[in-house]
Amino acid sequence: MRRLRWLARLVLQVEGSPARVAVAFGTGIFLAFFPIFGIHTVMALGLAWAFRLNRVAVLAGTFMNNPWTMGPIYTTGTLVGCALLGVSPKSVSEVGWSLSGPTLDSLRSLLWPFVVGNLVLGVVAAAIAFFIVRTVLGSRRSRTAEGP
Repeated sequence: MRRLRWLARLVLQVEGSPARVAVAFGTGIFLAFFPIFGIHTVMALGLAWAFRLNRVAVLAGTFMNNPWTMGPIYTTGTLVGCALLGVSPKSVSEVGWSLSGPTLDSLRSLLWPFVVGNLVLGVVAAAIAFFIVRTVLGSRRSRTAEGP
């Protein structure tokens, strides 16, 4: 929880217009849900550079996916994908996790639900994050501009 507060304070102190900071943070949130493991930070920095987004805000959003949140994020995304694609969510509990055996075969039926569900959740979470950050930054900066 302390880490989330630290990230929130970090985003609220970023220089730039509220809309621009919100776009950067929303982009990072989308990347947090991106279904390819291990490239989130590289993608975040690449997109920040390509679109001239604030790197701190993009990385703060991206780091919402960390070892503590990865399981819940990807499991929820897979279940959403199952619902959207009509795949039985029972197949999630039937995955054989032993090191020997048909693990890949049991995961194959969940590949598309995993990809689709996490991309959809990423878009939804990015939109929500954009509106929250833009609203908070806009009201906070207008209060600061008015002064005491």
